[in-house]
Amino acid sequence: MTVKNYLFVCSQNRLRSPTAEQIFASHPGIETLSAGTNNDAETPLDYEMLQWADTIFVMEKTHRTKLQKRFRAAIGGKRIICLDIPDDYEFMDPELIRLLEVRMARFLPLQPPSA
Repeated sequence: MTVKNYLFVCSQNRLRSPTAEQIFASHPGIETLSAGTNNDAETPLDYEMLQWADTIFVMEKTHRTKLQKRFRAAIGGKRIICLDIPDDYEFMDPELIRLLEVRMARFLPLQPPSA
């Protein structure tokens, strides 16, 4: 099975994107990373991460705009998907997890049936 690299992006990389990285890290068929668009983010977004990613998931439209302005060359033809998740949640907040699972459902590879 081909593994897809999913990069989750928010502003500070403290709440939303690290939660997404953690909850989908064990999903079969994908590798996850997270980063922030702000210079003072826990893990600032960089060119290498964008090169690594097959699909980039941003939490808000402003993150997509920042990506397109600052990293135009690195994102090339990559798919950038806005999950439309506001900065209203704490890290690993059960409501945030539920929202991420709902918004991500159609983008996750199907799990093979267990034998």
